[in-house]
Order: sequence, then structure tokens, then C-alpha cells
Amino acid sequence: MAKNSPTSQVRYGRRRFLNVAAAGAASAALPWIVPSSVFGAKAPSNRIQVACIGTGNQGSGILKRFLENDDVQVVAVCDVNTASHGYRDDDQFLGREPARKAVDAHYGEKTGTAAYQGCRAYVDFREVLACGDVEAVTIVVPDHWHAIMTIRAAEAGKDIYCEKPLSLTIGQGRAMVEAVGKHKRILQTGSMERSNPLNRYVCQLVRDGKIGEVKRVTTNVGYNNKVGPGPGWKPMPVPAGFDYDRWLGPAPDAPYHKDRCLYRFRFNYDYSGGQVTNYGAHSNDLAQWGLGMDGSGPVEIEYVGATWLPEGSLFNTALTTEFRCRYENGVELLCKTNERPVGVRFEGTEGMVETTAYPWKARSEPATLIASQFPSGGIRLDATSAHVRNFLDCVRSRQEPVAAVEIGHRSASLCHLGNVAIRLGRNVRWDPKQECFPGDEEANAMLTSPLRAPWNG
Repeated sequence: MAKNSPTSQVRYGRRRFLNVAAAGAASAALPWIVPSSVFGAKAPSNRIQVACIGTGNQGSGILKRFLENDDVQVVAVCDVNTASHGYRDDDQFLGREPARKAVDAHYGEKTGTAAYQGCRAYVDFREVLACGDVEAVTIVVPDHWHAIMTIRAAEAGKDIYCEKPLSLTIGQGRAMVEAVGKHKRILQTGSMERSNPLNRYVCQLVRDGKIGEVKRVTTNVGYNNKVGPGPGWKPMPVPAGFDYDRWLGPAPDAPYHKDRCLYRFRFNYDYSGGQVTNYGAHSNDLAQWGLGMDGSGPVEIEYVGATWLPEGSLFNTALTTEFRCRYENGVELLCKTNERPVGVRFEGTEGMVETTAYPWKARSEPATLIASQFPSGGIRLDATSAHVRNFLDCVRSRQEPVAAVEIGHRSASLCHLGNVAIRLGRNVRWDPKQECFPGDEEANAMLTSPLRAPWNG
């Protein structure tokens, strides 16, 4: 991690430009990060019993963050893949069995029991939800599974840490909000950039009017980081140990290809919204936060442009995108593909402030406001660990987490709205209160997606 100050200040006429890098650690704990020792966490009877559903690239990282906490006991893991390579990096060997072994090794080392075997492994998430000892679950699976798993987890009385984007469609997101509320569950959306103190501080500056009246916001989404087969691609045999039909679940039936699944699901609209919902679930989430729009959204979405792979390619999400949103108060938000995949810039009548989730080289003059809060330019606790800790604290306190279900839904909705305009290739109007496209049947049809049997009942 860079040791340089992550901020700078330059003059732009009478305007102030604050550039902030949220590199992933924190110099000082926020009020909602409570030490686990407060709860007597080492007592087994006081540990939160957690099951981790989805143990791939992101899931394995989230699992490790839960294991960091002494007041947690991971009792089960669940994945449709027994074990394989083929995730984000070629050297990753992930899946159900590697996760189970990692959990047992962790607790074996802590207890001094080399033969520790206390973690159960499942293929079907419904078996996990039926476990009476499981109090909370992580749901780190392709987006098309988020709604079904979350709703059923809420019905089963489990608290939920669900990865971003919260939903595959706006309609699914609203159903998740209703289920979590009805069953009085705690849900943390995995938008961990909200738990980075630098991002928190920047958004608070905006909300406190430090840059004057906000006029314009610019958010970034990244380019595709994987390449799939083009037109004429051929199906492949399903590998041993991979339950492909269960992986598809509610999505349309489709022939197997290795580039359809695991990490690469991100680039197919049957399972995801592409990089608009992947990176946009961070950038647009911070925009919503800074604008004070956590419970609302824009009223107009303008299609600016997009580029696509040739028709018939396995990957079918847009390669590059650009759309513009207008809020009822006149604020304009421009979301576009950028080499810096996560970032948001707020422009106001008295200045500008920008935050990014990635380190960058500091400029000559430090930003006084930021440097006074984070004099070391870096922090010890990474944002994901802080986000998990916030969830665990809220499981105990029953308070709303920093990225509660309504927040996750509205941030994902902003991304979905952009995708609707992009896929239709035209502008759309949106009613954030009724959550519909007034008088637009074609756009309203995209509020939901068909579910394959038996998940459509």
C-alpha cells in the first residue's frame, strides 16, 4: 500500500478540488466499528453461527473476513462446485471443499487441534437454511440467485450478508426489501466502500454543504476484465464435481461453457448487469450516499452510448457504457466506462470533491481537510473487514447496518436504470416512488425477469 498522502488540493478558479483515494485501510476506527471483546466473543455460547453460501473468488475473501472475528463460528459452507480452477486468477483453486478445509484449518490452528473437522459442507443452499444452528448467512453467488436465496433466508429467520449488486432486477430488489422487513432480519449489502472512512468522510463533506450546492456528479465503471468466445462458440462437457443445473437455477436453460460460469458470469445479462452493476454498485452507491438519495433515485435516464461484442458472442453485456441521470432537484449524474473502475466526483457551487477506491500518487499540496482527519494517509483495517464487522455488530444490536437492504436496493436500481436505457438504446423516465417507468410498457417489462422452474413457483 502506498505510504504517500492519498489527497491533494489544487485551485480551479474560485473552486476547490479535493482528490481522495480510499486505498483500503483506516487510520481510526469509526464509531460503528466495535471491538469484538465488548461482547465476550471468546465464549463459544456467545459466537454468531455463520454459514457461507458461495465460496468462489469473492466468497472465499468474505469467508476469511468472518474468520477474523473471534465472536463468529463458521459452521458450514455451501457451493455447487466441489473444487476447481477457473475463477478470476488462474492459480485460484476454490469451491466447496477448499473452503471447508480452510475453515477447519483455521479453527484447528486456533484450538491446537490438528484434526479439527467442525465445518459442514453442502451443495444445496436450502439445506443450509434448514440448519437450526445457523444464525446468519453470507450470500456471495451470481446475481441471478441473490433474490431467491435472500428471501428464503429471511423466511428461515437468518440474518444476511449479501454481495452487491443486491439484485438482478429492480423488481427482485423490492421483493428482497419486503421480505427482510417482514421477517425483521438484518441485511448488509456488500457495498464495502461505504465502510471506508475516506469515502465516508467525502460523502459527509458533500452532505454538509462543504462544496456548496451540488450540481453534477460523475461516476465510473470499469472495462471488461475477461474475454469470452465470439460467435460460433461450442458447448463444452460439464466438469466433474460441478452441479451446472443447480448453478443455472432460475436462469434460462443454456448449454455449458466454462466462460459462462464462476467468475465470468458477470458478462452475461442472464446472470448479471455487466460492469454497470459490478463496479457501478460501488461508484453509484457512493453517489447516492453523498446526494442524500439512499431512499430514492433519478427521474430521467438518458442513453448516451454503448459498444458491444458481435452478436452471438457468449459475453453479451455492453463493453463500454455511458448514461446520464437527472434527479428531481436538478442534479445531474453521468456514469461512464473509465480506466479507473470505481470512483465518484461531486461538483458543487463552491468546489469539487472526488473519491476513488484505488490508490494513486499524491499531488504536491495535501488537502488540509482530509489530511487533518487521516494524517498518516493510510489505515489499518481494510474496508471489507470493517463492513463485515459492522454487519456482525448489527446482528447483535439489531440496528440498521451501513448498507441496509433499502440502500442496497436503491443503489442497484440506479445501475439497473442505466442498463435499461442502454439496452433499449433510448431515454427513459422513472418514478422513484412508484418504482416504474410511467407509460412505458417496454421498459416496465424489464423490471423483472422470468424464472425457470421450479424456482418460478
